[in-house]
Amino acid sequence: MDLGFLLKALIPSWNSVAVLMIFFAYLAVAGSILPGKLVPGVTLQDGSRLHYCCNGLLALLLLVGLLGVGSKVNFVSPTVISDGGLELLSATFIFSFLAMMVLYAAGCRSQSKRSSLKPHITGNPIHDWWYGMQLNPQFMGIDLKFFFVRAGMMGWLLINLSILAKSVQDGTLSQSMILYQLFSVLYILDYFVHEEYMTSTWDIIAERLGFMLVFGDLVWIPFTFSIQGWWLLNNKVEMTTAAAIANCFVFLIGYLVFRGANKQKHIFKKNPKALIWGKPPKVIGGKLLASGYWGIARHSNYLGDLLVALSFSLPCGISSPIPYFYPIYLFILLVWRERRDEVRCAEKYKDVWAEYCRLVPWRIFPYLY
Repeated sequence: MDLGFLLKALIPSWNSVAVLMIFFAYLAVAGSILPGKLVPGVTLQDGSRLHYCCNGLLALLLLVGLLGVGSKVNFVSPTVISDGGLELLSATFIFSFLAMMVLYAAGCRSQSKRSSLKPHITGNPIHDWWYGMQLNPQFMGIDLKFFFVRAGMMGWLLINLSILAKSVQDGTLSQSMILYQLFSVLYILDYFVHEEYMTSTWDIIAERLGFMLVFGDLVWIPFTFSIQGWWLLNNKVEMTTAAAIANCFVFLIGYLVFRGANKQKHIFKKNPKALIWGKPPKVIGGKLLASGYWGIARHSNYLGDLLVALSFSLPCGISSPIPYFYPIYLFILLVWRERRDEVRCAEKYKDVWAEYCRLVPWRIFPYLY
């Protein structure tokens, strides 16, 4: 790929802008009118609680169905994304930047005293722009933080489906591509089946909406999590049966740890007396769960996430480090996030956290870290 072609491909086309805007418009409308379980968020500092309509699975299935019908009647090409991926990437990046400028300006002007909209201004504009100033900014009644992460996960699936269509069209469909696509679609569908668990994650309850989250949700998730698919589209990998089976086990173990840990924490927050692995939960200081996965490592969900990420890359073989960008990046991110989480928890829980760390000494990897 020559530099001139690359620079030209990175300039957003009107087609890529239209695809992005139609996608966002669909999510806004579908999220507002489709039925779904109304889930209360955590109680904020001022005693208020936001409510989230978890209809993401229905919105996703309807969107895929509409696109499938559209491709059958030649209204939309199934390879529209894979044919113009770089243009769509640059259009999404520019939108993320512009959206954050609007959010920054809104945060500076906000006079709200509500916990979800109260501006947190440090005086450092770069810090405030990167980490955000408002916890849950809204637009036309839409919680933007919840909306953006939903858009990122759906966008990842749509990119993958377009890559799959391109692979079939070019006659390059391989076992490796099938495994990667299978793991990805199972992970994404599982996310939307358990979308309500997202309402109790750190991103939703504690992180303010800054460029870090906007860019991460809209650009980083869909376009870097799909690198393996783009790579397999242009590189043929032969997998042995044993390698394929081992790859499936890595995904399965990672999924069980990731989903199990998040489910245990979510259930514990809703009902602190609910059984964990058939036994009453061990609770430190009446606040911190030390049973199940959370009695093995303080951030066991990160371990599961890392194993799942690795399973996405293993179908690509070991001939190139490019397909392993996602698990390597995720490892660095989660270790950094774990360090930030530890500092916050030490400040919040004080002696209770120290007791929990004594009881559960391992951070992410049992007996290693």
